[in-house]
Amino acid sequence: MSSLGTSKDLLEIGKFAVYVTVPIVLTYAVATESKTLHKLMGLRPYVVYPPEGPRPPSPEELREMAREIARKNNRQ
Repeated sequence: MSSLGTSKDLLEIGKFAVYVTVPIVLTYAVATESKTLHKLMGLRPYVVYPPEGPRPPSPEELREMAREIARKNNRQ
């Protein structure tokens, strides 16, 4: 028998080591190389905007349209 314990204990220690080291190594690799970070960000678009539609009329145009509608209603 080993001094660390049973083989099940060794497996748990190994799994814990993997669970702790993988995120640390990946974070270090991505954070220190800006090329890697830009490459990863370019793989997937995060914000996709729809195409721009027609602009709404300006307040002056809306007032003029309201005046025309009022004139038409007064004529009738």
